[in-house]
Amino acid sequence: MTTINLSTKIKSSKQVIFDLSRNIDIHKLSTAKSNETAIDGVTSGLINVNETVTWRGKHFGFYLTHKSIIPAMNLYDYFVDEMVEGKFKKFKHEHSFIDGNGFVMMIDKIQYQTPYGIFGKLFDVLILKKHLTNFISERNRVLKELAENEQK
Repeated sequence: MTTINLSTKIKSSKQVIFDLSRNIDIHKLSTAKSNETAIDGVTSGLINVNETVTWRGKHFGFYLTHKSIIPAMNLYDYFVDEMVEGKFKKFKHEHSFIDGNGFVMMIDKIQYQTPYGIFGKLFDVLILKKHLTNFISERNRVLKELAENEQK
């Protein structure tokens, strides 16, 4: 199992950044480089607990689909998206939001497991972990920009 931990300091309220983080339309905007599109389930607006979304996006030259459910949510503090169908053996993304002094610390913990045994592990070490880290970092950059501009 591979784990990616990212922290992003955002000058915003928890409610603003929490809602931006679970907004399907904002996800499309923040992942424009991979042409992510919601094709099933909740396809626009805010996703809530026990709802699903199926994404279609281009990664490594291929269009891939990834269906996630939101199995847990504590408004403005925490939510989880977990893969139901897709290319990973397992995929779980925990989103946490912690109040600071005039800012919110947005914490992403991504845990996943690749299929295909040793070949999947090699692909992960050589390419996938860096790709996912960059993918989430770019998404967080867009979320931070939107949240901080909304606060002005």
